[in-house]
Amino acid sequence: MLPLTMANVGEEHSIKRVGGNAATRKFLENLGFVPGADVMVISEMGGNVIVNVKETRVAVSKEMAVKIMV
Repeated sequence: MLPLTMANVGEEHSIKRVGGNAATRKFLENLGFVPGADVMVISEMGGNVIVNVKETRVAVSKEMAVKIMV
């Protein structure tokens, strides 16, 4: 398992675990970051990432991305 911030651009991964406190996990779940979902990094800039998750493009801060394990 590695954090989403370490995933290479263009590689598809499956989400294994979402960490953080309850509010953070709920926020990420509402965006589609749930275990088993496929996620692909579209671009990365300074640790912040733009990803495709559940056929939607979402921008995630570095602080949030490190809590998403793929």
